[in-house]
Amino acid sequence: MDRSNLYRRFRTLLIANRGEIACRVIRTARAMGLRTIAVYSEADRGAMHVALADEAVLLGPARARDSYLNVERLIEAARKTGAEAVHPGYGFLSENAEFARACFDAGLVFVGPTAGMMTAMGSKSGSKELMEKAGVPLVPGYHGDAQDDATLAKAAEKVGFPVLVKASAGGGGRGMRIVRSAAELGPAIVSAKREALAAFGDDRMLIEKYVDNPRHIEVQVIGDSHGNLVSLFERECTLQRRHQKVIEEAPSPTLNAAQREAVCAAARKAAGAVNYVGAGTIEFVSDGKDVFFIEMNTRLQVEHPVTELITGIDLVEWQLRVAFGEALPLKQDEIRLNGHAIEARVYAENPTKNFMPSVGKISTWRLPAETGGLRIDAGYREGDTVSPYYDAMLAKTIAWAPTRDVAIDRLNRGLEESDVRGIVTNIPFLSALITHPKVRANAIDTGFIERELAVLTSAAPAPGELELCAAVAAIVNEERQAAQAEASSPWQTFGWQPVGRRQRSFAFRVGHGPEQKIALNYGSGLSTLVIGERELAFTITAKDGGFDLTLDGVKSSVAAVIDGHELYLRTRNGRFDLHWVDPFGGESEEHVGEDKIAAPLPGTVVAVLAEEGAKLEKGAPILTLEVMKMEQTLRAPFAGVLKSIKCKVGDIVQEGVELAVVEPTGE
Repeated sequence: MDRSNLYRRFRTLLIANRGEIACRVIRTARAMGLRTIAVYSEADRGAMHVALADEAVLLGPARARDSYLNVERLIEAARKTGAEAVHPGYGFLSENAEFARACFDAGLVFVGPTAGMMTAMGSKSGSKELMEKAGVPLVPGYHGDAQDDATLAKAAEKVGFPVLVKASAGGGGRGMRIVRSAAELGPAIVSAKREALAAFGDDRMLIEKYVDNPRHIEVQVIGDSHGNLVSLFERECTLQRRHQKVIEEAPSPTLNAAQREAVCAAARKAAGAVNYVGAGTIEFVSDGKDVFFIEMNTRLQVEHPVTELITGIDLVEWQLRVAFGEALPLKQDEIRLNGHAIEARVYAENPTKNFMPSVGKISTWRLPAETGGLRIDAGYREGDTVSPYYDAMLAKTIAWAPTRDVAIDRLNRGLEESDVRGIVTNIPFLSALITHPKVRANAIDTGFIERELAVLTSAAPAPGELELCAAVAAIVNEERQAAQAEASSPWQTFGWQPVGRRQRSFAFRVGHGPEQKIALNYGSGLSTLVIGERELAFTITAKDGGFDLTLDGVKSSVAAVIDGHELYLRTRNGRFDLHWVDPFGGESEEHVGEDKIAAPLPGTVVAVLAEEGAKLEKGAPILTLEVMKMEQTLRAPFAGVLKSIKCKVGDIVQEGVELAVVEPTGE
């Protein structure tokens, strides 16, 4: 192989990805003077990464397999634009050896390892075989080529339940199932294979012993084409849900200095087994005593910013310099660990509804300024649309501080000051998670979120006096700003009238709860708010994204968003969604019964799990949809008979479409 074609200086870079990581790569590449090329699907025509790049090429329809996973179209996009190199980001084709090989064959520099390195380490099965020969400790399991049901079942029995069934080619929790008995194994394999094929185009599985109460620790490595290989300390990624990382931090609060050096040395040994070139991550699982190799991710990780913040190293810049054929800028003993960093992944999902993905237009996008140790890596803006076709991650909020406790406080402040509307996000859930006493005490394992889910997704507090006053103030503030936009008039001044005083009544409710009433007195003299027997003087000072509300001499900062009669408020007491009851009546609401078995979001029917006429217990699975690259199983809302199924496997269904009818037994 002509190595000069592998690593050489280039001026034009195509980013074969979308969303936050595409934006992230574009920023560093442009800072290095490179011309950047974005690619996009029909669903991403107006996306942020398209706007940021110097040029952009349409790949095809919305579905990833017709656009971002289409190797031929990506190579053609590079050819059309004169791109000399390709950065794959993470996800999609970032660990696909065939894509790396296709780039090489097309004369493009692939910003990452070679196809051979990727094959050796990118496959969970292949890397385990390699690590076994190198003497790196492994979790007991099966990682062979035979993929028939009998072989996998025999392997699981030999390892002993519980086992982990997971995709050999992927990551991010997709194609992964915990199986606790032989009876669960067959359906779990079928589902995992289907999900893996959809996400990665590869349904090969491996079987591992499931480690109870595990901790997830990973080490960032990067190597160059001159034989240099370094580790950039470790990250703790134990806070997960369904094997998907939620919070990541660096360094690990679990390890002492000696353990840190041992695991980093093991990671360098693992990557050195294939003379690794590029950025990669060696992942380990710990049972509290021993550390076992799980896999290597032959790409940049979602959580790479925490490593950047504790080392001061721009990993994307180092990736590009390695691709140029340069030597690493620092040697191992020159890399210093400074402080602590922690990251939260912001998703378009509803934690109170089993983390169901949320789609739609982002009507409000307010994130805090990147100051005081706070960093925001985002892939969306106000006005962007979150589609059902791709991963639901919107942004990452990352905080750095000299100590872990201060980093947690900074991250929480950043989350508390974030307001995203038009879709549902996991921001309140993230804030509840990182402020949990056991998280602060590092008394966690990978099952922590599932155990504490009820606490972490508990109902928001009821609005109090401050929130009711803020609701009226928000309406008055918006009306005043609208009046100020009109021609000069004395009515522009809030509460102005020639003589006397008047009263205006308001009523608010949360959901279908009772109405809470408050009155506004205005005119000559101070304006006041009346709740029950209490009368409170108040003033409003407008500012970006909300206002300062001074209530009986106490000033409070309020963030507010008004959409018709729906109000969103953020006060010192938390976040609140209120409905302003129409003072003139005429309200009508559509009530959809919980027994309606309908598509929660646009998706594809991938499995029908029950037959018409079958008697079902409450919670029995009926069919499975693939939504945002993850599977969602719809279940019977009550005991009954499956009267009809209104769809078939392969159907693409829209949100709200009825898919099945269950007739209650009357019990």
